[in-house]
Amino acid sequence: MPGRRERGAIAAPRRSRPSARAGDAPVWGTMGRVTDSGEAKGAAALAAVEVRERYARFAREEAPGRSDLYAEWAAGVAADPGVLRALAGLGAPHRQPPLVFAVSRMLGAPEGPYAGWAGFFRAHEGRIVAECAARSVQTNEPLRCAPLVYALERIPGPIALLEVGASAGLCLFPERYAYRFRAEPVGDGAEPPALLAAGSVDTAARRRTAAESRSSAMGRGVEQPAFSSGSVRLEPELRGGLPAPERLPDIVWRAGIDLEPRDARDSADRAWISGLVWPGEAERAARIAAALDVAAADPPRIVRGDASEPGVLAALAAEAPAGTTLVVTTPGVLPHVPRTARERLIAIIRGLDARWVTLDSPRAHDAWTQPVGADADGFVLALDGEPIARADPLGGWIAPA
Repeated sequence: MPGRRERGAIAAPRRSRPSARAGDAPVWGTMGRVTDSGEAKGAAALAAVEVRERYARFAREEAPGRSDLYAEWAAGVAADPGVLRALAGLGAPHRQPPLVFAVSRMLGAPEGPYAGWAGFFRAHEGRIVAECAARSVQTNEPLRCAPLVYALERIPGPIALLEVGASAGLCLFPERYAYRFRAEPVGDGAEPPALLAAGSVDTAARRRTAAESRSSAMGRGVEQPAFSSGSVRLEPELRGGLPAPERLPDIVWRAGIDLEPRDARDSADRAWISGLVWPGEAERAARIAAALDVAAADPPRIVRGDASEPGVLAALAAEAPAGTTLVVTTPGVLPHVPRTARERLIAIIRGLDARWVTLDSPRAHDAWTQPVGADADGFVLALDGEPIARADPLGGWIAPA
């Protein structure tokens, strides 16, 4: 893509909080408790069924292998009419299991058997519900930078990076992290991992490192070379023979937008982002703590605003320097946006003089340039709507599209 043109005046970013009325929430994370109506009882009963099904599915399909504690809690909620009734009064984005459990832990819920958690919930129901209504899931997972780097290798720099749903901005620093791309094991052999050092674009050195590692592995098993540099160390798996990226992006400007931006320098915001890590995910907790330190050392510009409203995203995009390629990213955020606002946001992004990198569930929208299999593993990694790979929703693996 050619360099960017000079831009006109910059519109002031919107600073007011979005409306929290049920039914007209403009984007994710803004819907509070369901309002009363003549059909309140029927709506409440339906909501309770939806909550039960959601928690049962979470316990059955999402928590196993990641957090035994959350699996137990979710199964308990699905069978607890009192807790279901309390959560049914919240809008769908605010009653998600990871959010409810993170809020309860933040407020002091014991991390033990469900009976203890349920007792804490009943004793503090009002406060828990109020906190859930005011918050949203902000999965600020730096490992998502692995598929992002895979996509950004296709875009010439210098790059101006703009993330929608940026939270604390941990996915705005892909070139500051160190990567070890591991090949999927095949048979008895294993290829040594390809390395990308933070801030390095020396592919010859990377290849020498891989060759030396391969040589040292002969006759005595494969050694895993140390990370080259970077306090945030990411180890995604490459599946299906997918080649590793050979360079990191040349990012010269970065910014984000979020309904509720988080500041990596603020202790309360750090605690909230860290608290969204599920119990049992020690490696992930350490990774996020290191990425928070990176963001705190060089805070990115993150504005408060609803990117799906006309003019808001364009105003921030206009701040990108002339001569750069603007890249808008939506890594894992679109599934949390109500469908009407989601479609509006996608149209806004496509109307910009920008490239678009997204990582989404195949069912999240119909903006793909070609059909995608809804039943395949993982999320779809796409560039300008064209699927280029499949990836773990949190970035743990990348596979052919």
